[in-house]
Amino acid sequence: MKTKVKVFKNLDEQIEILKNRGLVINDIDKAEKLLLRENYFFINGYRHIFLRNHKENKFVDGTTFEELYAVFQFDRSFRNILFKNLLIVENNLKSIISYHLSKKYGIKEKDYLKPSNFSQDVKKIRQVNDVLNKVKRQIKLNGRQHSATLHYLSNYGYVPLWILVKLLSFGMINELYSILKPEDKLSIAQYYNLDVETLGIYIGLLSNYRNLCAHEDIVYDHRTQKQIPDTRYHRLLDIPMMNDEYVYGKNDIFAIVIMLKQVLNENDFLDFINEVSYELNLLDGRVNVIPQEKILDRMGFPYNWENIADI
Repeated sequence: MKTKVKVFKNLDEQIEILKNRGLVINDIDKAEKLLLRENYFFINGYRHIFLRNHKENKFVDGTTFEELYAVFQFDRSFRNILFKNLLIVENNLKSIISYHLSKKYGIKEKDYLKPSNFSQDVKKIRQVNDVLNKVKRQIKLNGRQHSATLHYLSNYGYVPLWILVKLLSFGMINELYSILKPEDKLSIAQYYNLDVETLGIYIGLLSNYRNLCAHEDIVYDHRTQKQIPDTRYHRLLDIPMMNDEYVYGKNDIFAIVIMLKQVLNENDFLDFINEVSYELNLLDGRVNVIPQEKILDRMGFPYNWENIADI
């Protein structure tokens, strides 16, 4: 069986591919410049919402390059809004975890990084050691490259956890939470009025989306393998169900909205909703060939998605 091989396509060839699929290109020179600057394969990744059906790779009649590019621009703006708020969540979580562990176990890494401070489940012994070794490695590799950690190492000979967390990625914070003792997980989860397991799911998914945003992946229609548990927001928004499962807000972008509702403060969340609403209205004015309901559906947004701000 022969493996398909992707071959390089110059700008003229890229334009022809799009035109052959039925895309209307009114300004070829402008389109070529955008394809060169933004990457054809990335822009082309937004075509799916404009296709006639899943079987044929043809655009809905009348679809223009400007409309395709408008969805690309919307996702970029949405991604930046999401990223900004995920950084807030990341910083808050790091602060809460470092405060709790420092208060309970001490401020020197030789004290707060003792294996005995973490899960004593025999099934997690290896995981605990692996995560703690990763954290210690960050101190060795990056401790003297950051002004705050360098200050503490040079003047005190140790790095307190509230400084160390600045060196740790969101993914590593996720790993750190997973090895905490049950009572420590509970103390942190209670701050968010969430149960221990739900917060663990949230941290993992929020970390995943943070990485998608940081690497400029397509975000607006991303789906995760893991679902969030049902919440009161699903019920209060009267989200439709199919086969006893909510159609929206489980493993889609609206699931992220639901999570942010629970981990951001009220003002930050309201700003988030208003900014996303503004970008959606902007997109609605730029795309005519498909209704906004189709875009919302692809994102996993119910028609009344903005009402979550008032709950």
